[in-house]
This record gives sequence, C-alpha cells and structure tokens, in this order.
Amino acid sequence: NMENWFETNEAQEAVLSLQMMSEQLDHLAKTGNKHCWTWIIIGLHTALNGFMVLALSGTNSLNVFPENCAKQWLTAYDSNSGKYPEKRLDSFLNLYNKIKSEKMNLYTNSKIFIPRGTQDSSVEKLNSLRNDFIHFFPKNWLIEPSYFIQIVYDCLDIISFLAFDCGNVMWQEEDLETQTRELIEKAKKSVALIKKTYSNLK
Repeated sequence: NMENWFETNEAQEAVLSLQMMSEQLDHLAKTGNKHCWTWIIIGLHTALNGFMVLALSGTNSLNVFPENCAKQWLTAYDSNSGKYPEKRLDSFLNLYNKIKSEKMNLYTNSKIFIPRGTQDSSVEKLNSLRNDFIHFFPKNWLIEPSYFIQIVYDCLDIISFLAFDCGNVMWQEEDLETQTRELIEKAKKSVALIKKTYSNLK
C-alpha cells in the first residue's frame, strides 16, 4: 500500500526545514522559551543548506558534489566505464562559496549571490553554532540574543534570494513556492517581535 510510504524530495525537504524553523520562531515569540533557539539554528542551517542545493543543482546535480567527486563522476560518464563514485553532498560552507561563484551561472537569467553587510559572518556563525548544538560538548553556554537575531535575518534574506531571485530554482510544485514566501514573511514577523521583547528587557 503506497499511501503509507514516506515520500519526499529536495524541494519539499528545504521548505519543510524552513517551516520547522518558522514554527520554532513563532513559539519563541509567543512563549519566550529560549531553548527554541537550538531548534531555530538547526532548522535554519538545514533550510539554507537545502535552498543552496536547489539553486546549484541544475540538470545533473554535479555542482553540489565535492570537487573531486564531481570530476570522478564526469570521467566515468565520459569514458562510459560505469564506475561512478558514491554521490556525496559538498559541505555547507563549500556550498555557500559556490552560490557566490560562477557555478551559479546555470541559465541565461541566473544570478550569482553577492553578500551584503554581515551575511558572510552570519553564515559562518550559523554553521559553527549548528555544529555546537548537534555535537554538544559538556559546558555552560551563555549567548547574547541579538547574536541569534542577526543570523536569522541575514540567512532568511539569502534563502529568499535563492528561492526567488537567482533564476535557478524551477518550482515544480507551485504550492511549495507560495509556502516559501509565506514562511519567510511569517519568520520575519516573529523575529521582529522577539527583537522587540529583548529591547524592552534591556
């Protein structure tokens, strides 16, 4: 019975991560539960990773492989040897460097991502925080809320560029595109509320 099977794809996964992150932001805005930040950071990292993959994939997905893996894959394809390497996804920061490079030029209307303001450092902080949360080392950790807020704002803008402005994401499912727009809007409203709460506390 197929209807009990779990089915997903890269577009659904990217949007779902954005949804989870947005729900956690909403929960934090409503309840003030600071532990939501853990899941916001993990969800945002997964979502940005997912949207970078969508923007870089093109028709053959070679852009999202690590360089040596992509080369081996092309060699196997050209020689018709059938000896294809195992498919591996490139690291988060490598994918981020790729969206800022010629690798984004997949179609005539493609645009390369050009970071503004604190976006570069926010992506690096996001990666480092996410790794710290996932591999949590015994410690007491104190983090200033504004640190998180800037990361969320910056990364939502990058996701928005990748989803709608870079010209590389062909939405097969229209409802996913609509959902992405709505989730980014909703997340930004929640962040604004959270920011207001913190500024009132000071």
